Amino acid sequence: MKRAFSIPKTRKIGFLEATSIGIGGMVGGGIFAVLGLAVVIARGGTVIAFAIAGIVALITAYAYAKLSVALPSQGGTVTFLNHAYGKGVLTGSLNVLLWLSYIIMLSLYAYAFGSYGATFFPASLEPVARHGLIIGIIVAITLLNMLGADHIARAEGWIVAIKLLILVFFVVVGTMGIHRARLAPATWASPISLVAGGMIIFVAYEGFELIANTGADVRNPEHTLPRAFYASVIAVVGLYLLIATVTVGNLPLDKIAVARDYALAAAARPMLGQAGFTLIAVAALLSTTSAINATLYGSARLSFVIAKDGELPEALEKPIWHKPLEGLFITSVATLVVANTLDLSSISTIGSAGFLIIFAAVNMANVRLRRQTHAHAWISTIGTLVCGLALAALIWRTATDAPGKLWVLAGMLLLAFLIEAGYRLGHKREIRLSAHSRK
Repeated sequence: MKRAFSIPKTRKIGFLEATSIGIGGMVGGGIFAVLGLAVVIARGGTVIAFAIAGIVALITAYAYAKLSVALPSQGGTVTFLNHAYGKGVLTGSLNVLLWLSYIIMLSLYAYAFGSYGATFFPASLEPVARHGLIIGIIVAITLLNMLGADHIARAEGWIVAIKLLILVFFVVVGTMGIHRARLAPATWASPISLVAGGMIIFVAYEGFELIANTGADVRNPEHTLPRAFYASVIAVVGLYLLIATVTVGNLPLDKIAVARDYALAAAARPMLGQAGFTLIAVAALLSTTSAINATLYGSARLSFVIAKDGELPEALEKPIWHKPLEGLFITSVATLVVANTLDLSSISTIGSAGFLIIFAAVNMANVRLRRQTHAHAWISTIGTLVCGLALAALIWRTATDAPGKLWVLAGMLLLAFLIEAGYRLGHKREIRLSAHSRK
C-alpha cells in the first residue's frame, strides 16, 4: 500500500515558535520587493500607507486567531472557508484563488530575487540577468523540493535571524541621516493614493496567516495562537514603519522611483556606501530564496489539501515519492510564466487583491461561525468592510493609472472560477469537509 503524503509530526509548538513563523512569513521577500513601489504611489506618506495596510492585517488577525482555536488544522484558510461556506462553487473558487495568490507571491519573490541579483551585473546585462536569475532560482528550488533536499529549510532560522539583524542595523544607522522634510505632509500623495499604496504592498503582510496551519500542533492553543497572531503582526508593522521612514528620509523620491525594484538596497547607499548596498542586496537574495522555498512547498501542499477536499483533480491528491509533486510542478511552471511576463506592479496588484478577497472571506467566515469561535462579530464585520474598501481603493488607483492591469486581475478571478466550475462539471467527486482538522 502506498503511504499517503503527510506532514511529519513534530513536537508541540510554543508561543515564540508560532510568533517566529508569523514574522518569518511576513518579513520574507515582500518588503524587499514592494517598498519602492509603495514609495512611487504614496510618496512621502509611505509610512502612512504601511500603517493602513498594517491595520487591515491586524483586524484580520483577530478572525484568524478565533478560527484557528476553534478549527485547529493543517488546512488553515482552506478549512475555515469550507466550514463557513460549505460545498459550493464559491468555496471551491476561493480555495483555488488562494492557490493562485500563492503562485503570484512566488512570482513576486522570484522577481525580487532577479532584480536584486541583477544589480551585480553590468547595467547593459541587467534585464537578461534578471530573467535568467528568475528562471534559475525557481528551477533550483523546485529540484530541491522534488529531491527532498531540505538544506534551506534547516537553515531557515539562521536566514530569518540574519535578515532581521541586517534590517535592524539598516534602521539604526539610517535614523541618523533622516531628512524630516522628505516625510512632511506636503510630500504625501492624496488620501486615496495613500490607501491604494498601502494595499498594493499588502502582500508584505499576508504571511501571518501561516500560523493558522500550525493550529493542530500548538501547545495551549487557546492562549498561544491569539498571542502569536497579534504579536507577530504588531512587531512587523513596527519594523515596516521604521524601514519606510528610513528609506524615504534618506533617499530622494526620484531616486527611489528609478531604483524601485531594489529600493531598499539603494536606500542603504547614502548612509553606508556601496558596502551597504551590497549588504542589503545579499539579505534580499537570502530572504527571497527562503521565501520561495517555503512558499513553493506550501503551495504544493495547499493544492494537495484542496484536492483532498474534492475541489481539485484527484491526480493532485496522489503523491509521487510520498510528496505532492504534481502540484509542485504545476505551481513552478505557472510561477515561471507569471514572473517572466508581468512587471512588478502588476504582480503586486493582483497578489494584494487576491489576498484582500480571501481575507474579506475569512473575516466573514468568523462572523458566520461566531457561535463556534466565540468571537465578537462586529470586529470581523468591520474587517470584512475594511478589506472591501481597501480592495476598492486598489482597483480605483489601478483603473486611474493603468487600467489595462485590471484585465490581469479579472483574468485571475475568472481563472479561479473556471478551474473550479469546469472541474465540477466534468468530474463527480465527493466534496469532503474537515478532512484536515482535528479538534
